Amino acid sequence: MTTNPEDRVLRRLPYEIMGFAAALAAGSLLFFTPRTGLFILAGGLFSAASFVWLRQAVTRFLGPDRRAALRRGIVFYILRLFLIIAVFLIIILLVPRLILAFAAGVSSLIPAILAEAVMALSQMKRWKA
Repeated sequence: MTTNPEDRVLRRLPYEIMGFAAALAAGSLLFFTPRTGLFILAGGLFSAASFVWLRQAVTRFLGPDRRAALRRGIVFYILRLFLIIAVFLIIILLVPRLILAFAAGVSSLIPAILAEAVMALSQMKRWKA
């Protein structure tokens, strides 16, 4: 079974998110408490799970019936937005000092995507037309 490069990247990205979050959590242990590192790791796990959920939902919503897919997609994204807001709100209410650690873990998606972009550009023979 052959897969295209985009599918490989999309399958690899959650693992890279967790890798960046783990590295950030380990580095935070030099300056902060282990609880901070745990929240960074939890944020990375949340980000990776959210990415997988989003990918599966988009794949499922793409279908022949565009109107139904649009309605389901809007409901899904509103639900997703409320879930993200709820998670952040719970953390703010319970442990407000660690919200930045959790946000740092969630943001580990950004360097993971950047790393994938750099790898893709390095594999291209000619990227400038």
